[in-house]
Amino acid sequence: MSPWREGIARLRRYPSAVAGLAIIAALIATAVYTVIAIPYPQAQELWRGGERWQELPVNAGPVWADRLLGGDAPRTLTASSAAAETVEEAAYDGVRLNRTVLAVDYPYTEFPSEVTLFLEADFEQRRPFVRMRWRTPDGEVIPLGARRVGEQGRVSISQDRGLESRLGRAPQVGLFAEPGPAGTEERPEARPGRYELILETVHFERTSQLAAELVVYGQVHGLLGTDHERRDLAVALLWGTPVALAFGLLAAVGTTVTTLVIAAAGVWYGGWVDALIQRLTEINMILPLLPILVMVGTLYSTSIWLMLGVVVVLGIFSAGIKMYRAMLLPLREAGYIEAARAYGASNPRIILRYMVPRILPVLLPTFVTLIPTYVFLEASLAVLGLGDPVLPTWGKVLHDAQAQSALYHGHYYWVLEPAALLMLTGLGFAMLGFALDRVFNPRLRSV
Repeated sequence: MSPWREGIARLRRYPSAVAGLAIIAALIATAVYTVIAIPYPQAQELWRGGERWQELPVNAGPVWADRLLGGDAPRTLTASSAAAETVEEAAYDGVRLNRTVLAVDYPYTEFPSEVTLFLEADFEQRRPFVRMRWRTPDGEVIPLGARRVGEQGRVSISQDRGLESRLGRAPQVGLFAEPGPAGTEERPEARPGRYELILETVHFERTSQLAAELVVYGQVHGLLGTDHERRDLAVALLWGTPVALAFGLLAAVGTTVTTLVIAAAGVWYGGWVDALIQRLTEINMILPLLPILVMVGTLYSTSIWLMLGVVVVLGIFSAGIKMYRAMLLPLREAGYIEAARAYGASNPRIILRYMVPRILPVLLPTFVTLIPTYVFLEASLAVLGLGDPVLPTWGKVLHDAQAQSALYHGHYYWVLEPAALLMLTGLGFAMLGFALDRVFNPRLRSV
């Protein structure tokens, strides 16, 4: 049986290796699903604020967390004029009076976070005029004012100070509260039922049209919640998985393979070649990686590919070269190396074909544990404000949460979700790496 097959067979005996492989497999499956289900252009549009961003609430927690704690926080409800019936009540001398009712069935006992009306008018010269009224389940009608509508308009009902003064409380509370005097010490409760927003529109042109959409924002949204810009955190957390794995894998492969080949070349050629490699390694070992990356990101660019290139370049002449050199020195005088030289094998062939493969099994655990190291490095740069300005990543979510004081305002999910993914990534690779070390390292191999 080959050493690789024997190692895999021994690896199955370690529960930590099986658990680590399961975590890594789940991360890889998530990355593949994300790239297929949410293509990169679509992810960029969603993260930068696509067409439907206005339907998401601000700083809404995940639905499952609220339900797990026994809450019944409302979700976002919408009502559009496209699905409502518009009745033309009068028409004379080119003027038309239309009446549209936007209805929402509100089943919750807690209040929404916001109430907003989005209007879009199609006219040539004269803008239509709309009057708004709110009807509660018991038939009470509350006037919300009137205005002219441009091509696109946004009526933030929950921020109407005049309405708040008339209701005696915040509009999103007063419009949905149980009947009773305002200003009482008891905490008001929302009244479930059917609420209607009545729009009476005066069109001054025969072809004028008005589209309306009422959005009653909830307090929770989706599986992972939203941030301060109404962005669904699921987009960043899902797309952060392939970005993190790709960055960690490419950096680990680039540094490990290149370092190993250079160390083998130094051992084989010896002399000034080996001395030069060792001096470069000693100089590079005293250079601080993170401050250099911060300087590059501040003075030049924060592109993730540039950062990856700098990480690989600075990681080539790392302390690993000295460790690899110590492993490779005994191989230089091995019998099979002398046999290869006798039949005329070239220097590159001896290095790549006979020296490097001999220590690969021992280096595999180091390679596996390096991947989360670079994942954490990319996240650290993003938290410091040096993340890629285009890609949505776990580190950028943490940076935004820190900038908006998420923990201070009680938005714990905003911090815990990306932090949990980072810890899960580190745990999976660490468990697999330690098990591989026990399997392939002769000094740790158990009988």
